[in-house]
Amino acid sequence: MSDNNEQAVATLPEEERPETPEEAQPEPKPDEEPPAKMEDVITIDPEATELDLNHGRVGKIEQLEPLVNLERLYMRWNLIKKIENLDHLTELQELELYDNQITELENLNCLVNLEMLDVSFNRLHKIQNLEELTKLRKLFLCANKISTIENVGHLSNLTMLELGDNKIRKIQNLESLTNLTHLYLGKNKINKIENLDQLVKLECLSLQSNRIVKLENLDKLVNLTELYISENGIERIENLAENKALETLDLAKNRVKVLENLDHLACLEELWMNDNAVSDWNCVTVLAQNKKLATVYLERNPLAGDATYRNKLKLAVPWLTKIDATLCR
Repeated sequence: MSDNNEQAVATLPEEERPETPEEAQPEPKPDEEPPAKMEDVITIDPEATELDLNHGRVGKIEQLEPLVNLERLYMRWNLIKKIENLDHLTELQELELYDNQITELENLNCLVNLEMLDVSFNRLHKIQNLEELTKLRKLFLCANKISTIENVGHLSNLTMLELGDNKIRKIQNLESLTNLTHLYLGKNKINKIENLDQLVKLECLSLQSNRIVKLENLDKLVNLTELYISENGIERIENLAENKALETLDLAKNRVKVLENLDHLACLEELWMNDNAVSDWNCVTVLAQNKKLATVYLERNPLAGDATYRNKLKLAVPWLTKIDATLCR
């Protein structure tokens, strides 16, 4: 303590003094590059009808104003956070924004000729702002955080709707999509098949990896050729009497114990039943009624533990060409 009672303050040499937050300038990690600017990745051609900017590290949609003839714009695997600056691209028919960082569907109303929109693998929470896109035929919104099917009823020209890998709990608000042929709802939280009666043109329905425990409410889907409903909790094959056009039936990874109610499916070519609980060989004989059946998966069922499993299956259905991914001799 000094004579004038002043408190001593310790100081570090200048070269050892830590930087303040304002002074600190963290160096970028070697594997992190800043987003690319649009002018660095494209050369503007006003006559272009297609532009591919996939894997361009583009951070913002901009400087596309001269491309008034553009019909197809592909911007997959970039760093885009916002849909913007597209108002002048009124001739656009296809827009791909797959795997970016987009949080909202917005600023699309001027794209009145758009037929295909892909905003899969982004950060969307809601389907919205598609009111003017009445020409849309294909809409891909898989791998987002969408919880409700909504705001698509006016899209009467849709033939394909992909909503897999979201947080959807209920099949709803699809009644007016009467031209839909392909509907993908796999990897959601759906617990019941419902509200599909109006989708009479549906050819492919995917409901894999949900919480469904019963096959039901499919009787109006008479044109259905592919039904994928693996990784659920289904215990019985039932209620497929009107689905006579089925060619592929995927019931893998469920809780089915008996092969039944399949004999009327004269068009059935592929039956995927692996990872179920089928143990009785007697029920396998019902497959002899399916004369077009070419592929059967029954591996990891109790009956597949039989050393002569493949031979028995081939004897029951001699025209099989593939058993459990292995070609028959």
